[in-house]
Amino acid sequence: MLKVGDKAPNFALNDKEGNKRELSEFLGKKVVVYFYPKDNTPGCTRQACAFAESYKEFKEKGVEVIGISKDSAASHAKFAEKYELPFVLLSDPELEAIKAYDVWQEKKMCGKVSMGVVRTTFIIDEKGNIEKVMPKVKPDTNAAEILAEL
Repeated sequence: MLKVGDKAPNFALNDKEGNKRELSEFLGKKVVVYFYPKDNTPGCTRQACAFAESYKEFKEKGVEVIGISKDSAASHAKFAEKYELPFVLLSDPELEAIKAYDVWQEKKMCGKVSMGVVRTTFIIDEKGNIEKVMPKVKPDTNAAEILAEL
């Protein structure tokens, strides 16, 4: 797992419009990067909506919000439209960023073990270094916890 002080791994992933976006384009700004398992699932929807509701506060603090999952850009587009999500959603079907940030891990659900994205949030400073790591966050309180940190 990446830790505080580590250089945040750069990534180049497609957004919901199919445009290539890189973490490096946000240098000079604080960035919240949150990894989530799947669009349109109950927990992920609550987490995304909480970020959307708080988005104005993040912008007032000069903070960018980026959500990443392995869903397709088309899935992200529908998800963002359905819930009016104003922030960047990036598609990582090849698990490039997901693995670089070490959030592709073994998960246990109903006695079954499988690999999947563990809901994790990173705060990255203006120089591209990890300022805070929040593993296994709760979808309902994640956005508020980050705002309290900032």
